[in-house]
Formats: sequence, C-alpha cells, structure tokens
Amino acid sequence: MKINTTRLNLRPFILHDFSFIIELLNSPGWLKFIGDRNVHTETDAKNYLLNGPIKSYAENGFGLSMVELKEGNIPIGMCGLILRDYLEFPDLGFAFLPRYLQKGYGYEIANAVLQSAVNDFKFNHISAITLPSNNSSIKLLEKLNFKFEKNIVIPNDDEELMLFQYSR
Repeated sequence: MKINTTRLNLRPFILHDFSFIIELLNSPGWLKFIGDRNVHTETDAKNYLLNGPIKSYAENGFGLSMVELKEGNIPIGMCGLILRDYLEFPDLGFAFLPRYLQKGYGYEIANAVLQSAVNDFKFNHISAITLPSNNSSIKLLEKLNFKFEKNIVIPNDDEELMLFQYSR
C-alpha cells in the first residue's frame, strides 16, 4: 500500500528499514502501550519485517507500512492494516517515534489508510485495539470516527484492551 498525503508518504517496509524498526520498537511509547517484541539486533529486526509486514503484503496485499515525512523522506512511524486471528475485521495499527507525536501526523496518515481500506480494499468495517491508558490513541480513534465496542482480552494475554470499530 502506497499513500501520499500533504506532508507524508506511506510505503511498504523493506529489509533495509531494520535500523528504524529497532528504534521504533524500543521507543518508550511502543514498550509502554504495545509491548516488548524483543527486537534488538539487525537480525531480530529483519525477522520482524519478514514475518510481519512483508509476509502480510504477500498474503493480504496490505500490512503495516513505513510512514515518512515527504520532505527528506525521514522515517517517523508505521501505520497500516493487520489481520488478527482474534478480531473479526482488519485492525488499524499505528505507532510513531516520540519526537513526531502531537503534530497531526497520526491523524493524517491513519485517515488516509482508513479511506484506502474503505475505497480500495472495500472493507465496510475496521477494528482498532488499544490499552485503556493510551489516551492519545483513544483520542485519535475517536477523531477518525471509531466507536468503542467493548473491552476484550486477547489470546495468551491477560491484559484488557479496548476494542473500537469503524463502519462505513
């Protein structure tokens, strides 16, 4: 999935993005709200990319993708759709490096991904999950017109998450 907005580009991840993946997956917000994925080396990051986003592109035609600033192609985060066994509909996911938060980038790219999900992939419903303590994500989802459905517990985890749904 490639998307261009006013300030941002969304492009598929490639293995060469391993350094960015290490930085993002070990950033304070990722560790606090998403969890430690034990991605600390080049090999770990390449395996994460191969078994996550790159595999999803091949199997589904979409997945989490690199968010870059148009000016300078500076990597700032990731955004995209993920198919999860425990969710009925595709899941909108997003994460950004701390220095790029609170600048409207999350809304700009998540809204573009949501529009592509509806218009290009013809999804009528999109899910999103977040921790109840992740106020920034909750506010962003509500701004995108997601509605809170219920609290859920995902398999092999005892932490309760908030499930949001978007319907076209």
